[in-house]
Amino acid sequence: MKNPGIDYGLSVEQKMIRESVLALLEKAMPREKILEMDEARQFPVDAYGALAQAGWLGLPHEREYGGTEGSCKDLAVFVETASYHNAQLASAYLTSAIYGGMQVKYGASPALKAEILPKLIAGTLRLALCITEPETGSDVASIKTRAVQDGDDYLISGQKVYITCAHMADHLVVATKTRPDARHKGITLFLVDAHAPGVAIRPLKGLGRRMIHTNEVFFDEVRVSSARMLGELNGGWRALMRGLNLERLCLSAAACGNMMRIIDDAREFATQRAQFGNPISSYQAIAHKFADMQIMATSARVMTLHVAEMLDAGETPTMETAIAKVQATESNSRCADMGLQIMGGAGYMMEHPMQMYFRDARVGTIGGGTSEIMRSVIAKQMGL
Repeated sequence: MKNPGIDYGLSVEQKMIRESVLALLEKAMPREKILEMDEARQFPVDAYGALAQAGWLGLPHEREYGGTEGSCKDLAVFVETASYHNAQLASAYLTSAIYGGMQVKYGASPALKAEILPKLIAGTLRLALCITEPETGSDVASIKTRAVQDGDDYLISGQKVYITCAHMADHLVVATKTRPDARHKGITLFLVDAHAPGVAIRPLKGLGRRMIHTNEVFFDEVRVSSARMLGELNGGWRALMRGLNLERLCLSAAACGNMMRIIDDAREFATQRAQFGNPISSYQAIAHKFADMQIMATSARVMTLHVAEMLDAGETPTMETAIAKVQATESNSRCADMGLQIMGGAGYMMEHPMQMYFRDARVGTIGGGTSEIMRSVIAKQMGL
């Protein structure tokens, strides 16, 4: 990471996080192998395992289960660093440790937490979060997947779509309707065995993020014990909302890390590529693109770390996390487009990772709440 001022405001331990994670991932997932894995749609098993072995999957979790109880700022620095190496790996981490893992952390019974969290932290068990459905994207309150009580169990039926890493998950955190006519007051979360009878997972082929890709998930009267309910009956909406600020922080941090990689790769190319007898970086048209990319990356990073500090202080920065998410993900997409433009034909070819950054960045303004929804959240917080 060559961005100016990257160390400012970080503790000694947070600087060590960045240094140790970068060294670990360079060894576990060599950069020259990443494009091959992307082309083969190969999940980064070795790198994920290396993160687990080094204890990073436990960063946000309690010590009694093997975690380290890191701060939100620690988590932001870690995610930013992992995404600098590879954005898809960072997403794989977040899917299990944060999106699924935090629902278990806050909603599971003590017995269920003791069953799941040590294995999650050790990397021997992975989770995926199942919310989106074919007819309900941003309107989560309208989900139709049903959970009907049957004695001490529930029978779950329905369909989810665009579920990241579901094909690699051992358990699924599933948002269901237990009161179909109650909208957000009728949502309940369950932890479902991904290999249980009645569960079917079908991979989807997306534009980017091909190593971790998304999936359709089908539930056909899947029997789940009431002991595997996460949180209270009909209390799923509140549980989902509780995790939104942390999710937006992590998505912002991931976008910041990817922007730094784009800038570094484009700069390496531009300082070596000569046209008309000079490196193309010496021409104002190119240099100003780099300046704009640096402005976007630095501004997004400052906002992201500010949000992390607010969360660590016990604040509820709903508007600020939405701002950070919009700023970082939209900037990441623009940065990737500019990096590709700087590299020209070389960046457009599948042999260079710039085209992968371009494809991978595009989903940032869609997943985890679209930019349009984020702007509605911001406007509502403004009293509009």
